[in-house]
Amino acid sequence: MANKLISEIPLPKSIANVFSARNVSTAKDALSLTEFELMELLDVGLTEVRSALSQISEIVAPPYQTALSLMEQRFQNEHLGGHFPTGLKGLDAALCGGIPFGVLTELVGPAGIGKTQFCLKLSLLASLPTNYGGLDGRVIYIDVESKFSSRRLLEIGLRSFPEIFQMKEMAQEMAGRILVLRPTSLAEFTQSLEQIKVSLLQNQVKMLVIDSMAALVSGEHEQGARRQQTLSWHISFIKSLAEFSRIPVVVTNQVRSRNHDDASRYSFQVQSRDGAIETPMQYDSHLVAALGIQWAHAVTTRLVLEAKSGERFIKVAKSPISPPLAFPFHITSSGISLLSDDGKEVMGPEINAIHYQGHNEIINFGMEGLH
Repeated sequence: MANKLISEIPLPKSIANVFSARNVSTAKDALSLTEFELMELLDVGLTEVRSALSQISEIVAPPYQTALSLMEQRFQNEHLGGHFPTGLKGLDAALCGGIPFGVLTELVGPAGIGKTQFCLKLSLLASLPTNYGGLDGRVIYIDVESKFSSRRLLEIGLRSFPEIFQMKEMAQEMAGRILVLRPTSLAEFTQSLEQIKVSLLQNQVKMLVIDSMAALVSGEHEQGARRQQTLSWHISFIKSLAEFSRIPVVVTNQVRSRNHDDASRYSFQVQSRDGAIETPMQYDSHLVAALGIQWAHAVTTRLVLEAKSGERFIKVAKSPISPPLAFPFHITSSGISLLSDDGKEVMGPEINAIHYQGHNEIINFGMEGLH
């Protein structure tokens, strides 16, 4: 509405002509100036300026909403969108049904922990008919690191749904519903995103997977503010895709070494018995999610995959509807499986800490400019 033309607003003809003559063509142009700047630019009195601004503001300002109407709108959106079951019973229960529609869900963890395995299983599930718990639609899988394996996908399908994947025609149909894109640069990725918005309408796409966002950004040479600005655009666009299409959007993220600033940004501070605030540097995890705090705020649900004490865990580190819970899991021929459906509640700094045995092998991808 800010770009609404002044000529389309029912102002008195005399003042409308003055706006036009001074090249003040949109509501944004007019409202970006102070009353006194407009008086000088238009050469009119304060009363006329205030009257015009009042009329413009009334036309372009969004209508107010009550708390009740916002709540009803949210319930309606959740009813239309809902959640997509992951097939992991305990995790689905914690997330009130599974991966939420219309927002970003992030899988973060070190290399080799199981993020791509999780994405493959989710993609497979989304392609299945609804009577098998699927979404009966296409999946767009953006495979940045060339980790997508069609052989592994079919293996997961055969082990999980033998009644479908033992039939060659059905297996080919399900695999054919997953569209794999492999951009080699951020510029190609940007083009892919712009094309995806059209595909969401044309191809009955029911899920978008990006594996992984951090790998794209880390491959660019821009640093600091310019890299952050580039990331901001992509964050906004991906969020708009999720909201526009009302489908689950799953994005994987890598980890990086934690520095001193992350102690205050990503973890809770702990109060000692004498009232002093202790920083959480004493904890043994030195890894945090890459892409920084701006990205962390953009995702609605963050699932951390980590390894600790000889076990792997899926941890609900961020969710508007679930407490922080950790579920032990392992990877089998049928994909990721929970060892227990009873999640263990996570407290304090452990919510944001990322554990990985052998984490010294993790590469720091130069994300210092993205804190």
